[in-house]
Amino acid sequence: MKKEWVPLIIDALYEATEAIMGVYTGNFEVIIKSDHSPVTIADKQSNVIIQNALKKTGVLIVSEESEKPPYETRKNEDIWLVDPLDGTKEFVKKNDEFAICIAYVSEHRSIFGIIADPVNRQIIFGGENIPPALISYGEEDIFSSKHHLAKLKGDKIDHIIYSRTHYTPRIDKLLEKLEHQYGHIDRILKGSALKFFDLVQDHAQLYPRLWPTMEWDIAAGNAIYSALGGEVLDFNTFAPLEYNKEDLHNPQFIAKPKELQITTDE
Repeated sequence: MKKEWVPLIIDALYEATEAIMGVYTGNFEVIIKSDHSPVTIADKQSNVIIQNALKKTGVLIVSEESEKPPYETRKNEDIWLVDPLDGTKEFVKKNDEFAICIAYVSEHRSIFGIIADPVNRQIIFGGENIPPALISYGEEDIFSSKHHLAKLKGDKIDHIIYSRTHYTPRIDKLLEKLEHQYGHIDRILKGSALKFFDLVQDHAQLYPRLWPTMEWDIAAGNAIYSALGGEVLDFNTFAPLEYNKEDLHNPQFIAKPKELQITTDE
């Protein structure tokens, strides 16, 4: 992952945002895909813009809204994982909780991520060799230390964050168990990868996901969060998530600061 690619991606995110918000503020058709998930013209327009930018890097692209390269082609390659409009269900509801996600994956690990919040016009980005940062759209010096995010403390749980749309009673069981250990924990419900904005700013310390997700939904947030001292783990085995698998589905997972000791067994 080359640092000089970041401005290229950010410019594409600005352009994709304009396309997405142009659709969002009007009336649009919703198409249901074969996997029963919705897609709109905003997803497709954003995808074209982002792919055109990423093609300049010469790195293989795996996007939710494009035909996927065969596993035999991509399994030993570095790849971009792209979700050109994460949270399409929230987009359709017009509740402002959608994002654009791009991650760089090498050797089955997400080592760089960037997430844009089109409504609030903010971006988080970073990874192993690029300090995680929060910037507003139009920032001149995106790598300035004034934008850098603080390392996570990991010594408390004040807030738990999880999906507004995809809920399971197992979250209540987990929360009940944690409150015995840490005291009262407030809940934040939010759609899409915007949850990682809360996690990287320590507005929430725990994100359980017990509903199906795809690699492109989580990889970007994983890279940024890990660089700050967080981890995204298989909910049942506590193994780190892997990417560019043959099956691009994620297992159930939990995101938390590394120093925070919890168990998820019931």
